[in-house]
Amino acid sequence: MNQISFIKSPEKKKIIERLNESLGITNLPYQLIRSGTEKIRAFSGSLSKEQIEMLSRVVNVEAVGTYFLKQEHDLRLSFDACHLLQNQISKNIIEINDEQYHKWIRGFDLEFTTPIPHGIVVVSYKGDLLGCAKATENKVLNYVPKERRLRK
Repeated sequence: MNQISFIKSPEKKKIIERLNESLGITNLPYQLIRSGTEKIRAFSGSLSKEQIEMLSRVVNVEAVGTYFLKQEHDLRLSFDACHLLQNQISKNIIEINDEQYHKWIRGFDLEFTTPIPHGIVVVSYKGDLLGCAKATENKVLNYVPKERRLRK
């Protein structure tokens, strides 16, 4: 079972600063919980830290909060976090067309001939946020979870 730890205020402020720099996010109204080495979960319920710790000893930590972001070299928001924070995301949004959309929802990476921002970006289609991705020189890597991809 994964060991959990609560992210303290100074580290949370650093996370917000990094998210602000990359995506324009300025507020995270959630209790952030580290589970594993790279995953951070967000919790907004009424359980205390002590109750969450006790619960995590009895059941899998996946039962508390929602998977929120992956902390690697960059901070990459989860599929659900993009929707939770959609009103705050204001930077590094890549709007895709119909053809790219059909590729994206099937799990394919997207290639671009025009310049795109490097690093973490949010993919948008007709104003709807489709998730976070990592952009390289001319490619956007798809991180849509397999269970949420269109199969045909």
